This record gives sequence, C-alpha cells and structure tokens, in this order.
Amino acid sequence: MSISAIIKAVQDIMRQDAGVDGDAQRISQLVWMIFLKVFDAKEEEWELMDDDYTPIIPEGLRWRDWAADDEGITGDELLDFVNNKLFKELKEMELDENSNPKAFIVKAVFEDSYNYMKSGTLMRQVINKLNEIDFTTQKDRHLFNDIYESILRDLQSAGNAGEYYTPRPVTQFMVDMVNPQLGEKVLDFACGTGGFLVCALEHLKKQVKNIEDEKTLQETILGIEKKPLPYMLAVTNLILHDIDEPKIRHDNSLTRNVRDYKPIDKVDIIVTNPPFGGIEEDGIQVNFPQQFQTKETADLFMVLLMYLLKDNGRAAIVLPDGFLFGEGVKTTIKEKLLEEFNLHTIVRLPNGVFAPYTDINTNLLFFEKGKSTKEIWFFEHPLPEGYKKYTKTKPIRYEEFELEKQWWNNREENEYAWKVSIEEIKSRNYNLDIKNPNKDKPDDILSSSELILKLESNINKSIALINKIKMVVKK
Repeated sequence: MSISAIIKAVQDIMRQDAGVDGDAQRISQLVWMIFLKVFDAKEEEWELMDDDYTPIIPEGLRWRDWAADDEGITGDELLDFVNNKLFKELKEMELDENSNPKAFIVKAVFEDSYNYMKSGTLMRQVINKLNEIDFTTQKDRHLFNDIYESILRDLQSAGNAGEYYTPRPVTQFMVDMVNPQLGEKVLDFACGTGGFLVCALEHLKKQVKNIEDEKTLQETILGIEKKPLPYMLAVTNLILHDIDEPKIRHDNSLTRNVRDYKPIDKVDIIVTNPPFGGIEEDGIQVNFPQQFQTKETADLFMVLLMYLLKDNGRAAIVLPDGFLFGEGVKTTIKEKLLEEFNLHTIVRLPNGVFAPYTDINTNLLFFEKGKSTKEIWFFEHPLPEGYKKYTKTKPIRYEEFELEKQWWNNREENEYAWKVSIEEIKSRNYNLDIKNPNKDKPDDILSSSELILKLESNINKSIALINKIKMVVKK
C-alpha cells in the first residue's frame, strides 16, 4: 500500500470520530502522531550510534512503548493514556539551559497540539495504519515527501494553506538562483512547512565532503514559524532530512524590535514567501522605525529582511504586485531597498501560480546587500502554450524555469526580458510595476477608439433590451 493511500485510509478512519471536526483538525491530529513515530525512529538511530544516549521522550511515552504493538492498548484505556499521561507529561517537560536541545523541540511541538479523537478504538485503528510506514528505512523516509504533499493538498480544502505553501518548482528555482554555499547561514523567517529550507538543505548536501561539512550543515539551516501546524510539519520534515536538531523557532519573527538585531543575528541568505494581505496587531508596528510602520504583513517582513541580511548577503522573496506599484510606506521601503541593495532581478510570474489559494499576481525579487541598484532586469515568465493561466490541475513545472536559468548569466533583452535604469524608476516614483515593452500587442487588446465604439455598441444593445422588457411588462 502506498504511503499516500495509508494517509487517506487514516483520514477516512478519523472521519468516523465524533471529536475530529474538519480537515484542519484531522491534519493536526495526524501530524503529532507522525511526529512521535518519526522521532522514535530517529531515537532508535541515535541509540545505535551512541551507547550513552539518553532518550528525550521518557520511557513509557515513546511510540514503541504504547503504539508499535498492533495488539496494544485500545479503547478507553488508550484514550486515558493519551490525554492524561502522554500529552500531560510532554507538555509539562521541565527543561533548563542544560537540557538537550532536542527536548525543547519535543516540548514546543506538543505545547500547541491536542488530541481531538474521542474514540480509543478508532485511534488504535489509526495507529495500526501508521505502523505500516517504517521511518527507519531510507525508502520510507524519502517517501515522507508523499505524506507531506498529500497533507498539503488536504490543507488546501481546509482553506488556509495558502499562507504557508509555495509550489516546489518556485522554491527550487529561487534556491538555485541564490545558490547557497556550505558555511553560509540560510534563513526563512516565515518558513511554513519548511519548503525553502528543505530545498536549501538538498542544495547544500551536494557540497558535503566529510564529517566536518556535515556538522556545518546541521548548524546553518534556520527557520521561524508562528503557527503550530506548519511549525510541526517543518520540524518533522527536517528531522527526516537528517537534521537532528532543527533550528526552527516557534515564534512570530515580527515581534522582535528590528533595532535590537546585532551582527551575530544576521545571515548570509534569506529565501522566503511571507504571508501577504495579512494585518498585524498594533503592538507589532512599534518594532519598526516610524517611516516603515504599517499593518501590512508582507511589507513588515520586507523591512525585517533588510535588517537581517549581512553585507554581501543574498535574498529571494515572493511578493505580490501590490508591493511593486504600492505607494506611501511601500515607496519608502523601496527607496531603502534600491539605495542599500542591488535589486538585480524581478521575475514576474503569470496568473494562477498559487492556485487554488490565490489568484493574486506574484513576483520573485532577487537582490544583494551592500551595493545600490543601478538597473533592474525584469523577466516575464511565459505560460506554456495553450494555457490561459495555471490551475490546481495544471500547475507550474520546474522545467519551465529553464528559460530563466539559460538567460541568468548571459543577460540580453528578448521577448521575455528587459532592463530599466534606476533613473527611470526614480522618475516613476519607485513604481516597479513595469510592463514588458518587448511583447507584441495581443490581438485582443483594443485601441482607445475601438474601445469607445465597442462600449457605445454595448450601451445601445442594453437600451434596446431594456425597452423590450418595458413593452413586455406593460402587456
């Protein structure tokens, strides 16, 4: 049975449980169970490698102690154990500065997790299904991506996944172009389920030659995520990609005053897709200098990025069209960006890349800190032939970015690419919403006079129709 089939079977069982209400709760329930099972598989590995290893999860609470045996506890006894022992003890683990960092991860995962299931018998059925996956084998471990993708697909119908999901081809392209090198610190401060971090990790793994390199890799992938469910998924995902102590904080990265950041906090690379369209609470704004104070989440993340990037650091960020043409605080942010950073490339994505979450048009901005911008190259990513837009069933594919990759190091203007000088951008009052001047005018774009004639004709038709309706009503 494939892993995605197992996960589907698990969710079908959960649908019979009166306590689990809707997709979001089902997924949350599934994720803490998978986390415990994955963590137990990793602890088995750590025990084999280190004779003095002290288990993080206390004996009796480990997956192998209460869940691994298909004939193990069930019904009310299982329910009582999970609610009154497992959750209670993991939430209340007493930790201090000498505690193993892995213990902080377990506690953080369980602090915001709940057992929604009310039937111990159904819970035992779920556990037995999950036991069909063996996370100690490389094969099943790599198949975690299947689970991860199917959970994300289900989150779509839960209606709130757009906040923390970026299509894999987009994350892969952004990481490839920023090209992290071993030893550089890579951060995503709104990391969602960890898509950018896993892409960066896979990119860096190709550079690992020895144990020292491996140690460096363990220390340099950093994330922050405020919502419990994506945080849990990101941690689980990194553990399965052999990061033993994921450096992901469960926190809102906007709650720290940007003036408090010291050189030691700064990073070499930031790759991120911050939530946009969100509104932050009043207290958040005071963490930013007055000229940058706004409630728009994406703008605040953009300012945070500028404070967190080291000199000569590189960044790639997903931003909506609204940032490009926006005024007021957005203009002030863009002035700072172009003065202190070299915004060398904006890739304009077509409609539907983030379907089905949002139809907002998005852009990928690539820049480096330490040099001001002299010119910006724009690249308009074309839709494949025959497409009017991307959809859930026809998503963007990684191979399509080959166009940008071929062009990237040998830049010339073409039907998709054009450059704009800083003088022109300043004359436009920092409006970066610049249309492709090299594109043939499509047949369906009318001139002003054609548009007026068409409008006039439509108005006349409407008047004739209204008169007909009046005649019918009189009769």
